Amino acid sequence: AVEKACMEKEYIELRSGRPPMFWIPLRVHAVWERMEVKLACTVLASPPPQVTWYKNGVRIDPRLAPAGKYKIKNKFGMLTLHISRCSMEDSAEYSVEVKNQYGEAYSFATVLVRKYYGKESGFDSEIYRRSLMAREADFAFPLKPLFSREKEPFTLSCYFSSDLLEHQRDITWFRDGKLLQNSECRELKYQDQEASLTVSCAYKEDEGFYTIRVPSLDGYKEQTTYVFVRDAAAETAGAPGSPLNVKCHDVNKDCLILSWVAPSDNGGSPILGYYIERCVAGSEDWVPCNDKPVKTCRYPVLGLAEGQTYQFRVKAVNKEGISHPSKTSDPVTTYDASKDKRVTVIPYDEGRTIEIFKDDLEGHIKIPLPPTNVHASEVREDYVALAWDEPDPRGREQLNYYVEKSIAGSNSWQMVNLDMPVNSPRFALFDLVKGKSYCFRVRSVNKYGVSEPSLPSEPVTAGAKLATLPPPSQVLAFRDTKTSVVLQWDKLKDGLEPLGYYIYCRETGTEEWQTVNNKPVTCNEFTVPGLQPGKEYVFCVKSVSEAGLSESSPETDPIVVRQAIACPSAPHGFVLLNCGKTDMTIGWKPPKRKGGTKILGYFIDQHDISELDWHEVNIQPIPQRVYTVSNLEEGHLYEFRACAVNMAGVGEVSEPSDLFRCEEWTMPEPGPPYDVKCTEVRDTSLKLHWEAPLYIGAGPVTGYYVDMCEEGSEEWKQINKQPIATTHMKVSDLETGKCYIFRVRALNKAGIGPPSLPSDPVVAKTKPGTNDIELGVDEEGFIYMAFEAPEKNDCSEFIWSKDYEGPPDADRVRTEEKGNKSKLILKDPSEKDLGIYSVEVTDVDDDISASCTLTKEDLDKLLKRSHEIRNPLIKLISGWNVDVLEKGEVRLWLEVEKLSPNAELHLIFNDKELTSTPTHKINFVKGKGLVELIIQNFCDDDKGMYTAQLQDGKAKNQFTLVLVDECFAKVAEEADAKRREWKKKQGPHFIENLKWKVTENCEVLLTCKATNLRKDTSFQWFFNKKARAGGVFDPQTGIGTLRIKKMTKADEGQYKALVSDDRGEDYTQLDLTKGAFEDLLKELCRISALSATPLKIQPTEEGIKIYTDVKYYTDYMKTTWYHKEKQLESRDRLKAGSTMNQIWLHILNPTDADKGKYTLELFDGNNSRKLSTDLSGQVVRRYVKLKGRICSFPGRARVVQGLPDVATIMEDKTLCLTCCVSGDPYPEITWFKNEKAIVFKDRYKMDVKGTVVTITIEKVCNEDTGKYSIYVKNKYGSETGQVTISVYKHGDIPTGMEEE
Repeated sequence: AVEKACMEKEYIELRSGRPPMFWIPLRVHAVWERMEVKLACTVLASPPPQVTWYKNGVRIDPRLAPAGKYKIKNKFGMLTLHISRCSMEDSAEYSVEVKNQYGEAYSFATVLVRKYYGKESGFDSEIYRRSLMAREADFAFPLKPLFSREKEPFTLSCYFSSDLLEHQRDITWFRDGKLLQNSECRELKYQDQEASLTVSCAYKEDEGFYTIRVPSLDGYKEQTTYVFVRDAAAETAGAPGSPLNVKCHDVNKDCLILSWVAPSDNGGSPILGYYIERCVAGSEDWVPCNDKPVKTCRYPVLGLAEGQTYQFRVKAVNKEGISHPSKTSDPVTTYDASKDKRVTVIPYDEGRTIEIFKDDLEGHIKIPLPPTNVHASEVREDYVALAWDEPDPRGREQLNYYVEKSIAGSNSWQMVNLDMPVNSPRFALFDLVKGKSYCFRVRSVNKYGVSEPSLPSEPVTAGAKLATLPPPSQVLAFRDTKTSVVLQWDKLKDGLEPLGYYIYCRETGTEEWQTVNNKPVTCNEFTVPGLQPGKEYVFCVKSVSEAGLSESSPETDPIVVRQAIACPSAPHGFVLLNCGKTDMTIGWKPPKRKGGTKILGYFIDQHDISELDWHEVNIQPIPQRVYTVSNLEEGHLYEFRACAVNMAGVGEVSEPSDLFRCEEWTMPEPGPPYDVKCTEVRDTSLKLHWEAPLYIGAGPVTGYYVDMCEEGSEEWKQINKQPIATTHMKVSDLETGKCYIFRVRALNKAGIGPPSLPSDPVVAKTKPGTNDIELGVDEEGFIYMAFEAPEKNDCSEFIWSKDYEGPPDADRVRTEEKGNKSKLILKDPSEKDLGIYSVEVTDVDDDISASCTLTKEDLDKLLKRSHEIRNPLIKLISGWNVDVLEKGEVRLWLEVEKLSPNAELHLIFNDKELTSTPTHKINFVKGKGLVELIIQNFCDDDKGMYTAQLQDGKAKNQFTLVLVDECFAKVAEEADAKRREWKKKQGPHFIENLKWKVTENCEVLLTCKATNLRKDTSFQWFFNKKARAGGVFDPQTGIGTLRIKKMTKADEGQYKALVSDDRGEDYTQLDLTKGAFEDLLKELCRISALSATPLKIQPTEEGIKIYTDVKYYTDYMKTTWYHKEKQLESRDRLKAGSTMNQIWLHILNPTDADKGKYTLELFDGNNSRKLSTDLSGQVVRRYVKLKGRICSFPGRARVVQGLPDVATIMEDKTLCLTCCVSGDPYPEITWFKNEKAIVFKDRYKMDVKGTVVTITIEKVCNEDTGKYSIYVKNKYGSETGQVTISVYKHGDIPTGMEEE
């Protein structure tokens, strides 16, 4: 309380009225002629005094002196008078008077201005000695705003014009007026004419106004800029930005108060609250301090350990998610805040002290006294913070406290912290019932007992919501530079003090507001940088308080980002262009800063060095930058100065020119060219322009030479070997980033004249945002060249030129300007318009220019595009397409670009226009550009040519489809098939077509599956268009099955399954002929070969039989017998044959030579399988015994008579073979053709009558040629009879009968 009272007293004393007093008075100055001097002093006064400057007792009025002579400033009590270009007349006594209602004060100083006549003059001031040694460094460029982002590094750099002198190197940096030092996260350094400040990891606390201050001989020089720190990208889209400025207050043994500032960006939805986390300093173990979000930006943290050091951080939360954590607070250590009050320090004996602790004097206190002054220090929506004073005397023992609460008006008290006594005279209560009033009291407790309760506090109402502050009013936006805007607003009234303000901007035409600053600014004026030139913006401001952000202020009026109008800077670069006996023609360069508006003219002053005073040359402003000054004295030396004038007023006065002698020019060479300037500056090239010399000498100028040198070098290099006749030249092959200077020399028949004044330095680099001329065709078909310049001023003009010789012919072009864009439109384009077109923007500080070359190729392309626009064609996206729909309808369609509702369609078929009918439906979807014709029953009548004629305003086009011959037939076939398919699916139909499968038993299984069946649905099998029985059909599953047990040649053909009822019918066909039948036989042979048993040996009457049993043998299977790896052929003693279930080799009358290994090879068309056995001598002996027994059986089967060896017959005849057989029992009879069993059907018939067997073949053909045999067998034996049949054609002679 004492400390606070002292501070208030000092504040009152400072605010109380006091008369002026010079803290630092004026001092004497001695300077050389043409130097400048600054008189400075510091004054203290309250209220601020009125200041008046005097020269030799006469009041100084800057308005009455030459422009720029005096500058008077009063900045925070520092008074300065700046005198430029001192002359002998400025030697005088200067004084300053300051006064307010409490008094007045004066300060005096003498300024001595001397001419310099050499070192012997005796002027040895420190200032002059230093100025002779080196010139003080100045800032090379103004500091520009810097944009960074959270958690990323940034470097702010300041460059100087030269190396800093010794006394300038004490550089200091400030942020928001606070001195910055080197630290772990911040580095300050100076090197190579560059001072830099680097932050390794930026936080929003690092945002603010940064100032660099450099000492100088007369004080210091400084620059200020703003560093912006954007929010880091949110981990969850829509989450708010992180809070900032986390600080600790009212630190005690076990608690403290934490505060922070709400973020500027809420992520698009309101912030619901904040989460607080803490950790022990030096660790990363973060512990949450609250379970529910805190509504305001202030919160009491309880339960801390005494003497422990903590750090805190805060996160914001909205409905979308949680923000990044804030920057951690500075470390804070909990301690006993009342300890110092209980210690008395008594000084003695020259600096020694005695400390007396009150605790030692209060040892008699046992049971403590109750606390006093119990009150609510903070009442918030989430909590109530209580504070009280310790009992006095408190005693020596450690004190704790119990807090009790009661609803106001009742006498029922409830202990709040029974389980956790409080160590400090502070406590916070949460979860109180909102709207109810409470009273609180506190008890002290030590090891001896508990005190009586304190007096109750005043009633406190819980849950009162802290209201946000109102937004600022009267937010105004003003132009500043071409990329920035100045905002001003009124501070809050009624004594409301916000934590600061957040600024937001929005480009007109968009909805999204952008945050300008992420750290609240406390001022009520701010410059918003980084805006797009020429764009229009609106702004608003929000107040920041403990309760959060206010509503947005009313939006500013829309403002276009352009340079503010100001007075121009001084002209420069004076040059003498011509000289007569009594007149001089001078030229000069325009101001580097034109003030954002057009230069209206110039005022010129002249000075004869033989006189003291300057004299005005003109009363009215001169619009051009060349002027002839008359009525001069021949032979006198003159110097000139000028100032420019614009809408804002008269600008700065230029420095005096060099001295020019008034002597008539008579030299034969031409004078210097002038006004050398650079346009169209790009990375490696630029365009150089100049004006022809006014003095031509002995003859007309015939050409020019251009010289170039790099800035800082004095070596000039001539660019062109041959003189050029024009006053412009393109300079190429420049090095990007280098700075160049140019000059021009004129040539006539007498020689080369003096060089022009050098151009301003120019850096070969394309500026960001540089635009080029756009070549195009507008919507009306006009060819144009367009150029956009967002940086132009309101009064800027676009100056177009052709071939750099002046404006294009007005009869051939016209110009249009709208906003920041200018268009040059060709009226009647032709080859006369070919050439180089350039454009330049006037009245801007930086060059804005461009050029383009219109070539014959470009013109042809543009003319073609112009014709397309004036005679537009509707663009085709997809040409005629033919689709066959599910029901067999044919859809003819095409797609073009989107058409307007007024578009028209004419569909022509074979020279006749179609209209939409139910059978030929026309659809025209204009919004999608779709044209379609749907034909219901596509037939021969629809064969021909279809043409779609489209028109949409001026645009039109037509597209033709030719549907004839193969194209038509293909579509018609597909349409018919789909129509049948659709119709078929309306009744029973097959979903699985007919297919075959060979089983393990060598049976062929044909299956198919139908659906959409009813009880009355019938199912039929057909073979070669004839009904076939034997099939099986399951109506429940819809599966039909046809089983062929023994597949033969007779089963080759077309198989068909038919399902039908009154709704319709469907069929599925399987072609088992040719290749398909062969594939089936291959599979049948493969499975049959796999079923073959090992070879068996059986003695017979005739010999030895080697055989294998198969499940089914067909003629397609290739069989080959081998004896000892040698292939066997059928001959008299070897008979190979087969039956339907057996393959055999019969060895007749075997001998010892027939012994050995026998192999049967079975080949199914793809793979082969081999079976082997060994014929031993024992088997042969068994045959001999068997033969003897068989011969004793007269009833064995035999072929007795009848078959010839050979029979020849003509085709189409009937062959009849007859033989007699015998045997008892009656033998089995089998006929073979080429060793394959004959199936008797169709043309083959067999008749058996007793012992006579007859085979008849009707209508024999060439296929019937072959070896036929009859095989008879009974239990006593078997025998074979053979005959060879030969069939010849009509008219042929049978083989063997040629000689006859």
